[in-house]
Amino acid sequence: MTTLRSSVKQVAAAVLAGQEGGEPVAREPGPDAIGTRRSVIIERLWPQLDGGLHPVKRIVGDQLMVTADVFADNHDLLDAELLIRADDEPDWRRARMRLVDNDRWSGAVDLMRNRWHSYTVEAWRDQFGTWRQGLLRKVAANVAVPSELEEGWLLLQAAAQRAHEAEATADTRLITEAVARSRRARSEAKRVAALVSDELYGAARRHADRSFATRHPELQLVVDRERARYGAWYELFPRSQGRLAGQATTLQQAEWRLAEIAKMGFGVVYLPPIHPIGRTNRKGRNNAVAAETADVGSPYAIGSDEGGHRSVASELGGLEQFRHFRQAVEKSGMELALDLALQVSPDHPYVSEHPAWFRRSPDGSIKYAENPPKKYEDIYPIDFYGPDPVAREELWREFLDVVLTWVRRGVLIFRVDNPHTKPIAFWSWLIREVQREHPEAIFLSEAFTRPKMMQLLAKAGFTQSYTYFTWRETAAELREYMTELTQSEMREYFRGNLFTNTPDINPHHLDSGRPAFVIRSVLAATLSSAYGIYSGWELCESARLADREEYLDSEKYEIRVRDWDSPGNIKPLIAALNGLRAARPALQLYDNLRFEAVSGERTLFYRKALPEGERDPLTGHPYAWRDPVYVAVNCDPARAESAVLHPDLPAIGIGWKDRYRYTDLLTGRSHAGRGADLPVELDPAAEPFRIFTLARLDP
Repeated sequence: MTTLRSSVKQVAAAVLAGQEGGEPVAREPGPDAIGTRRSVIIERLWPQLDGGLHPVKRIVGDQLMVTADVFADNHDLLDAELLIRADDEPDWRRARMRLVDNDRWSGAVDLMRNRWHSYTVEAWRDQFGTWRQGLLRKVAANVAVPSELEEGWLLLQAAAQRAHEAEATADTRLITEAVARSRRARSEAKRVAALVSDELYGAARRHADRSFATRHPELQLVVDRERARYGAWYELFPRSQGRLAGQATTLQQAEWRLAEIAKMGFGVVYLPPIHPIGRTNRKGRNNAVAAETADVGSPYAIGSDEGGHRSVASELGGLEQFRHFRQAVEKSGMELALDLALQVSPDHPYVSEHPAWFRRSPDGSIKYAENPPKKYEDIYPIDFYGPDPVAREELWREFLDVVLTWVRRGVLIFRVDNPHTKPIAFWSWLIREVQREHPEAIFLSEAFTRPKMMQLLAKAGFTQSYTYFTWRETAAELREYMTELTQSEMREYFRGNLFTNTPDINPHHLDSGRPAFVIRSVLAATLSSAYGIYSGWELCESARLADREEYLDSEKYEIRVRDWDSPGNIKPLIAALNGLRAARPALQLYDNLRFEAVSGERTLFYRKALPEGERDPLTGHPYAWRDPVYVAVNCDPARAESAVLHPDLPAIGIGWKDRYRYTDLLTGRSHAGRGADLPVELDPAAEPFRIFTLARLDP
């Protein structure tokens, strides 16, 4: 800065400009206005999605790390902060950012509240820091600095005033006393020394002049509760939990199964639609067009003269038994999830009450739901694109009220059926409206459709998403797909829930029998922090309808009775996997999946571990890991494979020549080892997987 005596007056004027009785008399113009001083540039702020169009996602307890390019004209020092606030908070919470390299700044803040948030970056010129840097350079060059000292006093006096207004008593005293000491000093050296301490600089930075700071446009962040990332889901049809063939069970009668489901370690019990089922065009067994008199119909044909989406079918015991069932689920240590299917049977009250909500053929009849060549004669789809805007608004508000009705009844998790057949704008609005008052609500997107649509649904607000895991079978396919889910930009918004099967999807790899069920159970439970099974999986059910990817005698259309202890079941394995997930926090995280080197082409080898120590301030990646869980799986259910595992030992703090303890996490057996070559025999007929940990042994 200049040392001319006249410039001191200019500085004084600038410092005190706009101050009259402590109040600004003129508002600083915006960054695009003529004469603006808001000249700091903030670019490439990360994370953000599509230019801030969609929110990024985190979990309570996570840390939001933000990076941005921050720079300006001239050579002034700059300062920057990360600003964040929940949607019900008036004031910003601030975290100082730091310059890392090449104008790239980084900052982080802990996330402690389950709510939507806004965040941004604010940057300004560090006037006192720039002055201090110039002063020290001149002193080092033996240049006299009387004008610079006067300039510094003015800057500090203004900082003291701002500290006083902020009620920062300690900083006010520190700055005021430093100025007083400098003014009293008899030598220039002592005057300088009083103004250049790091402690004083810190106080001045805390109360910098930000009247012409630059602020990046605000971005959105959703901070979900832990269940949004971690959980094991179990899907069941309550009417099929009986012990007598053909005899349906009510919700309360189905409660006996909850103890077993909890014993297997599941955290979410998910029910398909429990509403009244229509009779018009009711489907028969195996999706037959003509139903017999006793056929129970598909629960997805929602609505009858008993009611619609707010009602519980009388054959399930009605609303009172629903409440009892939900309480029983919670007493078992689990949480209830309900299916949200926005479609109706021809008997639904909506058909007569809201005719504008349905698409019609030229003859005036309402069109049935179709997914050619499939046709669902028992279902009418809802038309979100009707010509009447008033009817469309009523439609949106009706389904919002449906969701809120179930929230008021204690349901906070919704699996949404076929969301890709409804407008994205509708889901963005509905989810945001629900979470405004109930941020703990979770929405799972059941959309097996085009990748970009699945991704957009997640961006629009869905908490979790179904994935293509069901159809990724080889080690190479799984490695590529899971890397995309957990290590690309998708990790900022897409949480994959790895369902092994569904009532509609009986994957062909299950034709290999029990070994395939074992392999896929291990993969689903350990690759992602969220996974699910549809009941019957634990019994290795795989009978299919002809060569279709559908179950024979599907309980979507009939009452099923099972022997839940039938020979060959894998309930002990599922319980062990879920117990391991509960005991090892690394398996409860989503984006900590790392694939490791392995010699066998059919073997998938990967690690999940906890971050250890500091993270890279630019990428957020940990420098080290601890408490690892290693998983090696032969993905081929028909052929054994000999493989050599090559774990990255330095990543978990073990040297290449260090001794370590190898412990099998399911059997507890352990032994000492050394080196990164671990031979394994993975035989589907015996044990096609290994799950273990490594811990360094003292020399």
